[in-house]
Amino acid sequence: MVRPSFIKQVLLGHTPSTRQESRLLLKIDWFILSYCCLMYFTNYLDRSNINNAFVSGMKEDLNMFGKEINNINTIFTCGYIIGMIPNNIMLQVVSPRIWLPSMQIVWAILTFCTSAVHRVEQIYAIRFFQGIAESSTFVGVHYILGSWYKSTELGKRSGIFTSSGLVGTLFSGILQAAVYKHLDGVSSLSGWRWLFIVDGIITVPIAVYGFFIFPDFPRTTKAFYLTQEERELAYTRLQGEIQVDRPPLSWNLTRRILTRWRWYACSLLFAISGETESFGSNNLMGQWLKAIGGYTIEQIDYYPSGATAVAIAATLICATWTDYSRVRWPVLICMSTACIMAAICILVWSSPIGLKFFAYYIAGVSYAGQATTFAWANEICADDDQERSVVLASMNMWNNVINAWWSIVFYPATDAPKFTRGMIAMLCVSVATLAVTYLVYYLERREHRYRREPQPPSPELEMDKEK
Repeated sequence: MVRPSFIKQVLLGHTPSTRQESRLLLKIDWFILSYCCLMYFTNYLDRSNINNAFVSGMKEDLNMFGKEINNINTIFTCGYIIGMIPNNIMLQVVSPRIWLPSMQIVWAILTFCTSAVHRVEQIYAIRFFQGIAESSTFVGVHYILGSWYKSTELGKRSGIFTSSGLVGTLFSGILQAAVYKHLDGVSSLSGWRWLFIVDGIITVPIAVYGFFIFPDFPRTTKAFYLTQEERELAYTRLQGEIQVDRPPLSWNLTRRILTRWRWYACSLLFAISGETESFGSNNLMGQWLKAIGGYTIEQIDYYPSGATAVAIAATLICATWTDYSRVRWPVLICMSTACIMAAICILVWSSPIGLKFFAYYIAGVSYAGQATTFAWANEICADDDQERSVVLASMNMWNNVINAWWSIVFYPATDAPKFTRGMIAMLCVSVATLAVTYLVYYLERREHRYRREPQPPSPELEMDKEK
């Protein structure tokens, strides 16, 4: 029989050692996660809205009958790549309480601008700069979460944060359907234009909220809702878990990064495993439904939300389990297996429609790897704060370097509804994810063994003894 205490430990994690720490954890959970999740919600809402707008009238209004939607996503990705590492480094120079909300205001303004475009070239320019602004969010927040939480607390928080973006995707389909139904034609504006206006209206107050409540880092926080004792505890409780004090930025950071395995292996892991999310990130289910016909616009907006719901559930379940087990790699095996199953079901085109629905929905498990992979990298680089910042940014950067051309080559809109090349590519990246997961697991274990072994004294120390 499963004990209630076991269930509580799995769901809530390890109990804080003191009541004061428990109260501190509750406060930082509320204020950090509330803003980070709301910010990422609007981030993903914006990213998903461009695909939902495409199947809800934008395609016809702007004459996007070729690969324009793929080009839009690629241009956004280029801006995203350029901004990622600079944004994460800026978090060490400018207060996160200022930098993150400022970037959110920038992309809110650009979202409003999208509602007024009349040519697809205008969207190209807007999405490039939105990519730069929005690149501050995902890796920046994972870096901040790794700066506030212990390893036994990090997985669930990373999962909750990642899920908030998926909720944005889920809400985007529902929002687009509702906007199309109730606002299409109001003030002579198409429903897809209203979608971007509503998106911008949602984003601005969340950014203002961040200016007031975001607590920066434990070592620098002056948050009004934390007492002096809690600020000190936030700093001291992490000693031995992560590097809480860091040296000034210098070129030595480059040497440390390039002479260790972490940057190479972690970047390779997410560069490959992130492509298992291609079904959702390219809205293949929506394009499939539109191509085969027989579905209303509302249905095309609603039905892909089932895959997003699976993604949210898988992310939260897997993240909770990894905090309890202290093992991250099995999640990557689970998601790779789900994607292999989905790709095979869709490749066999004679399979029933119901099986294809199942395939697109089960592929949502691929999103569980986001939170787990970044929590794993936070742990791997816990002893070097600056390296951790760059590694996290580089992981997402290299994944987006591949994203910049991946959808054009393997998931062009003209391949709908079968996406045969894309299904074969999904099989390949899923198998490759299994191989790279083992590589990172092996290198991490080797590093831990090396640390446990007694090390010979350095030549410098021997010289000092002789003197």
